[in-house]
Amino acid sequence: MSGLKEVRNRIVSVNSTSQITSAMKMVSAAKLKRAQDAIVDFRPYANKMKEILANVSASVEDSSENAFSVVRDVKNILVVSISSNRGLCGGFNSYVNKMVNKVAAENSQANLTVLSIGKKSTDFVKKMNFKTINNDFDFNLNEIFPTIEFSVVSGIAKKVMDEFVAGKFDKVVLVYNVFKNPATQVVVAEQFLPFVPEADNTSKNQTDYIFEPSQEFIVKELIPKSLKIQLYKAILDSHASEHGARMTAMHKATDNAKELLKELRLTYNKARQASITKEILEIIGGAEALNA
Repeated sequence: MSGLKEVRNRIVSVNSTSQITSAMKMVSAAKLKRAQDAIVDFRPYANKMKEILANVSASVEDSSENAFSVVRDVKNILVVSISSNRGLCGGFNSYVNKMVNKVAAENSQANLTVLSIGKKSTDFVKKMNFKTINNDFDFNLNEIFPTIEFSVVSGIAKKVMDEFVAGKFDKVVLVYNVFKNPATQVVVAEQFLPFVPEADNTSKNQTDYIFEPSQEFIVKELIPKSLKIQLYKAILDSHASEHGARMTAMHKATDNAKELLKELRLTYNKARQASITKEILEIIGGAEALNA
């Protein structure tokens, strides 16, 4: 009977877990819809801004005059790591942390500093004893979720840009998950600074513009705005990827719980049947002994 009781307790426990994961899946699906709409609606604007800036800046004779485009020897590198505040989302956070380690290994000759956005990334930075500049902000960077405001992200981007212009960092890299679909997220390490127009964009679609007041002035105005938009898009991408990863993880967990329930119920029924058969045999044996 102790075996039956143990299996029965496991059935109750797994059934309870299945209900929790199913509820979390539905909550993540609802949050994913809003997060997915936000990044899908914003991405065309961000991409178009990047394309225009690439076309315009490609024809500027001296791009070195722009402080955000200055290429220096990489002695100090800043990694902006974007994760989530909560777990239970598969490998979403671990992939980001692994990519940070990879960037650190590839730039082993440089001094690495990490700006962590998201509690899971912050915990990882503390665990690995990476140098951080999170304390330079007068607010908790983890609190930008779930309501992601452009004004707040713009302030973060401005701080990073100012540090780059001041020469504190020679290179800034964004590490985050790009949202493809609810089941697919791709972690990337994307250069944020110095700003270098993509060669592919400049060669494919060259557009003639009429500039007012001047081309150089417009480029200098567009680059800071484009960088802020780029960081905002990265955080929106990561936010949508988080809910997609959590919904997928909870869906798999629910399916696994249902499969385990089937096995446990089968085991319980077999054990119960064996127990009943044993009791019947004992009764028959007792009756035979009395007759004898």
